[in-house]
Amino acid sequence: MKIIATNKSASFEYFIEEKYEAGIVLEGNEVKSLRKGNVNMNDCFCFLRGNDVSVKNMHIALYDHSDAFSTKDTRRDRKLLLHKREIAKIAGKINRQGYTLVPLKLYFKDSLIKIEIALCRGKHTFDKKQAIAQRDVKRSMDREIKSFY
Repeated sequence: MKIIATNKSASFEYFIEEKYEAGIVLEGNEVKSLRKGNVNMNDCFCFLRGNDVSVKNMHIALYDHSDAFSTKDTRRDRKLLLHKREIAKIAGKINRQGYTLVPLKLYFKDSLIKIEIALCRGKHTFDKKQAIAQRDVKRSMDREIKSFY
């Protein structure tokens, strides 16, 4: 499994509850661009439209050797491939309990491109401050241990 891109801000902004693996519908030149690592997942998010799950605002750069008839929209909505049961479960939680669907990482699984999405709850400001404080304490402890040895 080779990781193409990760959404680093997702773990800081949200409490991650459940993770799902989904396929993603792409065009040929987008796949070639992903093989080169030309993707940005910083501001992307997932949404439900009917019985389909899509990822919005994921930037996949244009492949430089593609032809003139290829898609020029680099931030188009891309459909995710999930089972009906999974979509129904996700839809129920998003509609009733206030969860959000966030993409976490994009990776190769054998020759297929998969995206890991998660059901998340949003963090409050005090939760984020607490996470920063814990990270600082851990970093200072690691420095002390390293200088001790």
